[in-house]
Amino acid sequence: MAKGKVLIVDDENDIREVIAAYLEKEGFQVVAAADGVQALRVAREQQPDVIILDIMLPKMNGLEVLSTLRRESDVYVIMLTAKTEEVDKLVGLNMGADDYLTKPFSPRELVARVNAAMRRLTGSTAEDEKRVYRSAHVRLDESAHKAWLEDDPLDLTAIEFELLVTLMTHHGQVLTREQLLEHVWGTNYYGETRVIDVHIGHIRKKLGNRFIETVWGVGYRFEDD
Repeated sequence: MAKGKVLIVDDENDIREVIAAYLEKEGFQVVAAADGVQALRVAREQQPDVIILDIMLPKMNGLEVLSTLRRESDVYVIMLTAKTEEVDKLVGLNMGADDYLTKPFSPRELVARVNAAMRRLTGSTAEDEKRVYRSAHVRLDESAHKAWLEDDPLDLTAIEFELLVTLMTHHGQVLTREQLLEHVWGTNYYGETRVIDVHIGHIRKKLGNRFIETVWGVGYRFEDD
């Protein structure tokens, strides 16, 4: 039985084949698309668990694809960007990408990111004890992957949910960006810490700009007494 379904979107056939070979060896079912229009069609038909999405695509670029996906789905998206596309990384994260990798990248690192994504989407590992986390105004049910502000449901992505769990379980403590990266992405994450700032910004908006404090030069703290 496949561990999950992954859609690879890249216009370079060699890259698609290499990524597919690594993911299939790991036990994933793989589907692929070579341009943005095809990517949306395959995503709608196949309903993948994770999408690996290159930014530079023919017919419709990756950011346009991501924008359309986010109007239709909360599928986990890992963006692929060129090393010089710093603006695209931030735009992609702000538009709802969950993670990104910079080309050239290690296929093993990409597989590790996909595995980490699937652990989040399936509720992590069997030995993890699931809990309900509560503060004065916020409640998270980890096993159901649901969150509420007072009695109103919160629409959180997998990354946002895990970041909020991490902050709430360290209530009142300041966590550095590096600590948040390690908690949420794992010790093998080699991306930039600003990915944390973007996702924290999204969570703050959904919480009405309350509860998460910035400690300048250090990190973030959850306070809800």
